[in-house]
Amino acid sequence: MSLAKKALEQGEGILRLTPTWVPRSFCVPGRRIKLHPDDYYCLGGERGGIDERWFSSTTPAENGPLTSKNEGLSHIALEDGDKTELFLLKDAIDEIGAEIIGSRLWDKYKSWPMYSKFFDNMGPLPHHIHPSDEFGKLTGQNGKPEAYYFPPQVNNHGGDFPYTFFGIAPGTSKETILECLKNFNKGDNKITNYSQAFRLQPGTGWNVPPGMLHAPGSLCTYEPQKASDIFAMYQSLVNEAIIPDELLWNATPKDRVGDFDLLVEMIDWDLNVNPNIMDNHYMEPIPVEDRAEMNAKGYDDKWICYRSHDYSAKELTIFPGQTVTITDAAAYGMIMMQGYGKMNNWDIETPALIRFGQLTHDEYFVSEKAAQAGVKITNHSKTDPIVMLKHFGPDNPDLKVWE
Repeated sequence: MSLAKKALEQGEGILRLTPTWVPRSFCVPGRRIKLHPDDYYCLGGERGGIDERWFSSTTPAENGPLTSKNEGLSHIALEDGDKTELFLLKDAIDEIGAEIIGSRLWDKYKSWPMYSKFFDNMGPLPHHIHPSDEFGKLTGQNGKPEAYYFPPQVNNHGGDFPYTFFGIAPGTSKETILECLKNFNKGDNKITNYSQAFRLQPGTGWNVPPGMLHAPGSLCTYEPQKASDIFAMYQSLVNEAIIPDELLWNATPKDRVGDFDLLVEMIDWDLNVNPNIMDNHYMEPIPVEDRAEMNAKGYDDKWICYRSHDYSAKELTIFPGQTVTITDAAAYGMIMMQGYGKMNNWDIETPALIRFGQLTHDEYFVSEKAAQAGVKITNHSKTDPIVMLKHFGPDNPDLKVWE
């Protein structure tokens, strides 16, 4: 029997995943993702600090020539006697995809087409863009929509700038943005002068379609997104740090580097100058069912990402001492945010501190069959709720997308 089939059988349709840490050379870690303080720069100063943890990922990180093997890819942990075997979630899905993600997704995508992450930066990111599929294919990549949710459990402080710039201020011309891009190597190109910022609030989120300029703020962010790591930085100076020129052209074919008009074309103009950005992209949690009925059964379940066909996410809370069975129509990955207990035959717990390379019991992948059969969750604490975040692939049958 293969490792993938053995793990799926042993876990009764639920796969245990290992922590997947990703550095970014242009970021300063916010130190809220529970990595041990000694380990944020354990990959070396030239790689930058670790400020991301990726979940349910079959998508490799695009971190330039120093990127390590399998960076960004989630591993399955299979306990076999007194040893633990580690192998890629991607390899398991390539081998027995329909048994894990269901035939609905496997038949259409032949892959797991999303992942999620914690993004944990001390300061803001540059104003940047994730191109659409149309422009992503120029470099052989998928476009990338993404969503944000700011979990209270990992936001004990707001970082240096808990505000995010979205879009382009109405009335701004394409010529103005083109001039900013042409000034990229002249210090501060001042592109955020032509944007608007929103204060970030823990327990809420945003949806960011491809082609939308955004400069994420410094809250620790849970980010469901399409399976891609394509981006291009359009802002040249952030927190007095210069952004390298190659990041401006990161999503551009080599033969079109220097084509500033292409960079402007990547911007979905109508999307960016929409005066009602908050109405169209802001998300507050929405109960999955009648809240009083859920609470009477011992749990609370909320949609936290619900404005995209490419992914969705829920925040599930199990009250202290309660046992509930939760059904979902689709496969999902999950990460523990608070509490401890059991999920079917698995221990689940929320570690306070994790060493680089350490295994945990806080992240799992639930197959479609197991999700549809129902997952039994028991909260072993008398005082602390279990809180978990669950990320789903495209076109979740349980969700009517808000657009």
